Amino acid sequence: MKLCYKLSIVLFLVFVFQLKAQQVESYKPVTSVSITFYSKVLKEYRKIYIHYPAVDSAYLDRRFPVLYLLDGESHFEMLSQYTDYLSRWDVNVIPKMIVVGIANTKRTRDLTPTESIINYLGQPDTVKNSWMKPSGGNKQFLQFIHEELIPYVDANYNTQPFKIFGGHSFGGLATIHCMLTQPEMFNAYIAISPSFWWDHQYVLKLADKKLKKGAAVNKILFYSDANEGLSDKSTYHTNLLKFDSLLTKRSLIGLTHLYKYYPTETHMTSPMVGYYDALRFIYKDWKE
Repeated sequence: MKLCYKLSIVLFLVFVFQLKAQQVESYKPVTSVSITFYSKVLKEYRKIYIHYPAVDSAYLDRRFPVLYLLDGESHFEMLSQYTDYLSRWDVNVIPKMIVVGIANTKRTRDLTPTESIINYLGQPDTVKNSWMKPSGGNKQFLQFIHEELIPYVDANYNTQPFKIFGGHSFGGLATIHCMLTQPEMFNAYIAISPSFWWDHQYVLKLADKKLKKGAAVNKILFYSDANEGLSDKSTYHTNLLKFDSLLTKRSLIGLTHLYKYYPTETHMTSPMVGYYDALRFIYKDWKE
């Protein structure tokens, strides 16, 4: 009896010791912050995520390019990990960079260039509380980025002039719309599965109008799509093929562009491979 009692005490102490040895602590990235500030342009509060690379104490004044990312609540952590890994000393294929993730409030409003109720299938969406309403606020949203967000980031972080603008789906539509209408805002653009179907291919038609043969563009552009749910008959795929053909045939001066098709990916998995390939493409000639 005494032996059993002593054995139970020993086992209990071993159990307690193991608990202490295996103490779990929460992981908190020390170089990412979340801020909320009021936008006078949009007349609302906006949440912004900012990831800042770890800085070597010997290079405290070092400056970094900035990646501005739409759908921040979905893709910010992924891109922060991508940029950290690809820029670490033993990989070193891109420079260290700041990632700014913009969280959504009214996504359709901010990321679409025109008011429209024509859905993906080309039919009018007349539902009172349609997800397509409100829409057409991309010009004002880009004004917010240009006049408020970029100056805030430049004032509070060590930034280089080189800026990248990345988005997926409606976000990809917004990045291409920005390149066509306000190209001076960014040096490189990423459009993953852009929703060219919006409003009877409005942005695709705008590209045809804006990008004249032999025009000087001087930008870097990566664009991609995947198996969006309707195989190659998907308007995502057919419209992006038209866009790629347009860019190639116009012989645009200074435009470095690459199109990638991911037939084994879906609309929602394509950002994982697309953003990786985009970063590698943008910095394909980069050397520290």
